[in-house]
Amino acid sequence: MRGGNWVGVVGRRLRKKTSYSSVHSISSTPTEYPNILGPNLPDVWTPTNQSHRPQSSAIFSNGNSARIIDGKPIAKDIKFRIAGEIQRMKAAIGKSPGLAVVLVGQRRDSKTYINIKLRACDEVGIATMVEELPESCTESELLDVVSRFNEEPSVHGIIVQLPLPQHLDEEKIMTVVSPEKDVDGFHPLNMGNLALRGRQPFFIPCAPKGCIELLLRFGVQISGKRSVVIGRSKIVGLPTALLLQRHHATVSTVHSFTKNPEQITSQADIVVSDVGIPNLVQGNWLKPGSVVIDMGTNLVKVSSQNLTFPLAKAGISCN
Repeated sequence: MRGGNWVGVVGRRLRKKTSYSSVHSISSTPTEYPNILGPNLPDVWTPTNQSHRPQSSAIFSNGNSARIIDGKPIAKDIKFRIAGEIQRMKAAIGKSPGLAVVLVGQRRDSKTYINIKLRACDEVGIATMVEELPESCTESELLDVVSRFNEEPSVHGIIVQLPLPQHLDEEKIMTVVSPEKDVDGFHPLNMGNLALRGRQPFFIPCAPKGCIELLLRFGVQISGKRSVVIGRSKIVGLPTALLLQRHHATVSTVHSFTKNPEQITSQADIVVSDVGIPNLVQGNWLKPGSVVIDMGTNLVKVSSQNLTFPLAKAGISCN
């Protein structure tokens, strides 16, 4: 029985009271079984108000400067290879991959992300279709759209753009998406297969996959290395930690409940940050020679000539 305690369920059905005993005493008061899965608490990060930031470890003791990992040439190469594969597919079977994107509401950031995805698909020859629903749509209406794309043979991939409005159950929606079309890799089957060594998910979440590809293409040794993932979201943090484990790294996860996170990250050979707080990771959190991937982008206000405008800011400060 998933997530539950089979013995406890059977016991309750038989209306038997179960109590826990310790080495020293036996309690006569019936108690519930503990929640093995733990409480579902949100990650709430505290912004740093530090005005003076420690010296960056971007300049190492041997005088060498930090090497910038540039992903643009890699992305260009990937697009080139995918475009070639799609051309060969069209020539062989007369068909090309189709992606369906579902957008609920009019969030500006969600529309921006979707436009980036649509543009990338157009560059490599993937057919796309977008279904837009009002923010007030019901869960049933959204499920109907997802189910329709599940059955549509010309659709080979489905993206339900997150986050969804609060009245919609994201977990339920992600479960309804067919695992074979779940290109985000969020379906429980795909996430579960990612967590199990030897299993192959249909899809891997794209941001973690890109992170690992960056490390591999730049020749970064992962096996046996101490790795710290800051953040544990299902979109980035969790699947990144799982991928690093599959590459035999020794992985620690730092989250908003972690005590002394800087001590943990300062021992890491590889640091991956995915948090929504600008400048959370300071220079003294990183040891010289460590490889750092910042996967978070935050909007901060910058004043210039009495004008205030948003600016994308990384979660890692090397000032």
